[in-house]
Amino acid sequence: YNLATANGLYVPQNYERDYKGPVSVRTALGASLNIPAVRTIVLTGVPAFHERMKQLGFSTLVEDPEHYGFSLALGASDVKLLDLANAYRALANQGRMSDIRFTPGSAQPARAVIDPAAAFIVTDIMSDRGARYVTFGFDNPLATRSWSAVKTGTSKDMRDNWAVGFSDRYTVGVWVGNFAGNPMHDVSGVTGAAPIWADIMNQLHAEQSSQAPRPPKGVVRRPVRFQEGIEIA
Repeated sequence: YNLATANGLYVPQNYERDYKGPVSVRTALGASLNIPAVRTIVLTGVPAFHERMKQLGFSTLVEDPEHYGFSLALGASDVKLLDLANAYRALANQGRMSDIRFTPGSAQPARAVIDPAAAFIVTDIMSDRGARYVTFGFDNPLATRSWSAVKTGTSKDMRDNWAVGFSDRYTVGVWVGNFAGNPMHDVSGVTGAAPIWADIMNQLHAEQSSQAPRPPKGVVRRPVRFQEGIEIA
């Protein structure tokens, strides 16, 4: 999958440096496949993707979206963990977002930034253990005792990895890396940040379980059938 850019060819690869063939959107997101993510930003356009990130509160973005190009889909921009966690909190709140607050008080005014149906579908995928199977298998640190939705990430040269996700009450973000920016050895989001994230989430729900959200109006569940190894929604 080669993309022509002003600086030459951009050739994205999946983390495992292989090609999974045709996959569903559910598998692409759940299994953290890079090539479908880049395909998505090609379809939406880099400026539109950049603008959506700004709407979700990412405060460290360079103003010119072309500074990142298509690699923006794979996390080419430097972001704050707090901004990232707050963006995931918008998914947890059915697409509604509010400003970050560090002290207790009355609820902050919330604004709609994601369609509730879209927020539910993304959340449902991120909570689907079967959707992760292609990359992570069924036995992985992302599985919690109560319902949760989670995503991991690993930066270039393994300098950073993170796991961010939420239950029906808590949003938790974990970053693992060296403050000097030195690369780590064989430490990815699923082996570095994910076990810490899962431990925190399990502790938070040690006495009260988490429940999956209900589908909003207009979202209908349909069984997935298989044809020649290809998932068809």
